Amino acid sequence: MALSDLLYPDNPKRRQELIQLHQELFDCMSTNFRATNELTQVLNEHLGCTITNIQMRKSSTVRENCDIIIQAIHEIQHQIQKIDSDMKEKLEPVLYQKLYDIKEPELEKIAIAHKVFSIVLGEATSTAGMIAIKLLGSNLITFTVSKLVSLLAQIGASVLGGISITVLGLGIEMILHAILGAVERNQLLSAVRSYEKHLDEFKVASEKYQHAIHEVTSLVRQQVQ
Repeated sequence: MALSDLLYPDNPKRRQELIQLHQELFDCMSTNFRATNELTQVLNEHLGCTITNIQMRKSSTVRENCDIIIQAIHEIQHQIQKIDSDMKEKLEPVLYQKLYDIKEPELEKIAIAHKVFSIVLGEATSTAGMIAIKLLGSNLITFTVSKLVSLLAQIGASVLGGISITVLGLGIEMILHAILGAVERNQLLSAVRSYEKHLDEFKVASEKYQHAIHEVTSLVRQQVQ
């Protein structure tokens, strides 16, 4: 038994907690990658976007994978802003305002958006208008995405950022070395608490992000059915 374990008998438990927390982070990141690609596919197929799918780099660090998602989200935001600009350019001011008027019937908004996409794309899918209105009128491009990007940046900048995303494939001591680096073993509790705080906030934001994307992608599935 290591001397630090004799001095701090809870260390073995905390080591296991760190490993479990990292597994949860990995799972959460994986789901965010998949959700982002699902939204990208919908934007490309129905709204004429050309966004590239992203892939988790398992040999890279948490920070580098956070940056990949952040960049993809920024591109999605840019495309949604472009959609809004197209609407503003092609529509009369009164019609454009209707798109954001909560009192206007949803079907009328969808019809207006569909006409714009028919002009911009030449031919629009039956769900293009619905998807556009959902994106422009939901929290996807405001609070939900902004919160996730903020937390991704925080995780990337923290001590967690330098850890390999797939460090779980290593032995326990290698995992601890990767996570703690030069941190003394008596600081395991501090490391666990820091990880827990970041992960709890990240999981909540990720769930909201994934739910917002599901609301958009479900429109396509409903039309197929």
